[in-house]
Formats: sequence, C-alpha cells, structure tokens
Amino acid sequence: MEKTYYYKVAGHVFVVVNETDDDIAVWLDHYKPFIIGATDEKPVFTLHVKQRLKAEGFQQEIHQDDDGSEIMAGTVETGLPCFKFLLQGRHVATLIAHNNYSEADVAMRNPQQFGLDNALMVMYALATATRKTALFHSSVVSYQGRGYMFLGKSGTGKSTHSSLWLKHIEGTELVNDDNPVVRILPTGETRVYGSPWSGKTPCYRNIDYPVGAIVLLSQAPYNRIERLQKLKAYAAVVPSISGKRWDSHIAEGLHETENLLAQWTPIYHLECLPDEEAARLCNQTVTNP
Repeated sequence: MEKTYYYKVAGHVFVVVNETDDDIAVWLDHYKPFIIGATDEKPVFTLHVKQRLKAEGFQQEIHQDDDGSEIMAGTVETGLPCFKFLLQGRHVATLIAHNNYSEADVAMRNPQQFGLDNALMVMYALATATRKTALFHSSVVSYQGRGYMFLGKSGTGKSTHSSLWLKHIEGTELVNDDNPVVRILPTGETRVYGSPWSGKTPCYRNIDYPVGAIVLLSQAPYNRIERLQKLKAYAAVVPSISGKRWDSHIAEGLHETENLLAQWTPIYHLECLPDEEAARLCNQTVTNP
C-alpha cells in the first residue's frame, strides 16, 4: 500500500512516496526531526520510491568519486536526467528526474539507505538551486547565536576544526558535520540550517542560525587567517556547493547565490595546524570582525 512522507528542510517541503512492498521508514529514521504532517504547501520535489526502475539508453555526462562513493550523471534515451549511485564499485540505486527536478523516481538495492539518502540529497540540491538555496559540503558549529561554517577539500580537517571549537571554545555546539543548507532569505539575511544528511558524524538537527562567517581551511605548519575580498570569497565557496553546473538553468541559480554570499557574508581563509591555537585564532577573528 502506498505511503507518503512529508518533510521540511530549511523551509523547503519535499515529499517521499513509497510505492514498494518494503517498509522504508527504517531508512528514513534520521529524517524524523524534519518530518511534518500532510500539507497543502507545494513541495520543491516529490520522490517516488519504486521496486524497479530501468535506465534505458543511459548516456553518461559526468562521473564523481568521493572515497568509494560514486555518482554517474547523465540522461536516458528519452532525454530525462538520470543518476546512478555506486558504493565501492557496486551499483546500488538509480534516480530518474522529471519536470525540471520537481518529480523523480528511484529504485534501490542493498544498502537501500545509502541509495535513498543520495537520491534525496541530489534532488534537494537541484530542486532548490534556483531558490537562493545551496547544499554545502561543510562542517558547521553554532556559537553565541550564530553559525560558523568550515569549508575545504576532503581530508582538510573540517570535522577536526569543528571538534577543536567544541573542545576549547565554551558555548559551541555542532549544527551539522557534512551537508548543511544555506539560504538567502527575501530579507537579505543568510541562514545556515541543519539537515538530514551529515556524513560519518550523526548530527541530524532541525535548527538554524544566521551565518556569522564562512571559513575556508587549508593545512599549514602555522596558524594564519585573513578575510577574503569578493572575488576570492566567491572562488572559496564554489567548490563546496553541490549542483549540476553543466545545466545552465541550475548553474545560473547557483551563481546568483554564490555571488550574494561573496558580497554579504564574511568569508575567511584559515591556514592552520589541527590545534587549540588555530581554533582560538579563528574564533577570536570571525566573531569580532
């Protein structure tokens, strides 16, 4: 029997419709903080979970590999966008999107939760890209009523730097450790939100804060921080934002968001060691601009 789930993340509603014989609730457990009742509010997308799904005539456009987690993006023979998700080289889910990413179908294999999480992240990133919303690859902490985001390549030490704030800066709390959402509201305020996606550190909190600063991290044998001007600030945030940049419609939406972030949000570059001094230097600088 079909079952429908409603969620709201960063103010955007999305819907999951289970059309299989499986009880998918167990795979949606970490979405519970974001669940809402049935609503007339128009969802940004609806995801239909199917028992089976064929990607006939799949043509690959791009392939991404992040530590054994792979995404193959392309189109099927009808021209619809298609994504295949692989884990350690094994195909575990197929997603086909419709109607400019407002609808999609997905079918998963074991581990189903991996496939469902990835399908929902992709759909959320693409369906909100033109709504001044961005799904970031970032670790985020809160401090004195504001959110502080740490960016960088995989292995740079985003989670480590968050943990240093948590350990040494009293009053710090973890908001999300891998995939927070940033929105620029109609008022011009920029806010960062917890999400149901948090990588290897379980942190699924339905909370949000005004963004105090964004900090790009890089490893160094010393601790030094500087505020970036607009062009460098723009370049700092782009690699950390998820999106289908070869789609001009989505790329334009992301560019608008990135440009506004670079103009309005304090963005810093912290070259650092993984130590207490780095956390204190960062904290003292970005909280007292």
